[in-house]
Amino acid sequence: MKLSLCIATFNEEKNIHYPLDSAYDLVDEVVIVDGGSTDKTVEIAKSYGKKVKVISTDNPKMFHENKQKAIEAAKGEWILQLDADEELSPELKEEIRSLTGPVSDGKIAYWLPRKNWFLTGFLMKGGQYPDYTIRLYKNGVAKFPCRDVHENVEVKGEVGYLTNPLLHYADPDFSRYLMRWDRYTSLEVEKMGKEARLGFFNYVIWKPKITFLMMYFRHKGFLDGFPGFVFALFSSLRFIVIYVKWRTKNKK
Repeated sequence: MKLSLCIATFNEEKNIHYPLDSAYDLVDEVVIVDGGSTDKTVEIAKSYGKKVKVISTDNPKMFHENKQKAIEAAKGEWILQLDADEELSPELKEEIRSLTGPVSDGKIAYWLPRKNWFLTGFLMKGGQYPDYTIRLYKNGVAKFPCRDVHENVEVKGEVGYLTNPLLHYADPDFSRYLMRWDRYTSLEVEKMGKEARLGFFNYVIWKPKITFLMMYFRHKGFLDGFPGFVFALFSSLRFIVIYVKWRTKNKK
């Protein structure tokens, strides 16, 4: 079967090698929708060869819009959608290769277990693994709702599970994490609109407390060492930040 690799990019010159190195020889085409990168992202991508097709567009706040454009432009019978900072583990690559022949199990999409890199290693506890995400599906059956920054595609049909991990190098250093953290909290505020439903007690006391206790203790985030503590702490603090941003926006 013909397989398309779809990627949405914006200033990813340091990361674009992850999906391309790990999947280029597996796929029949690479569709990249670039949101106006000002670095060498497009140049690097094109250097991989004739399989690469780059579509230039703007960079919307809801970046899933460019992911949707990429899968709509794909010509393959199946689509492998990756972020610019994700790569296939060798085991996952072989598992996908075994699926891209005639598929007779009736599945139209697959959940992939994802490992997320944070500071010094992959987070394996705190409810962070397996971080299942739908990234492999038949062309024409999936669509991004473009309502939430952490959403998966919506598919109609039976979805299966693969067993080997997708590797996500989202946060190799704390500066990149804080940049993404700031962007995601701002998007959460915009999604909620102007309704006065962000109670002080709920977002400043209750949600931070229960999130930290669940991630760090119940889901054993402490086993990930210092990175596990930092991740649980800032995952909790994001609710306070959302509340502050919401109050500031509505005061204006």
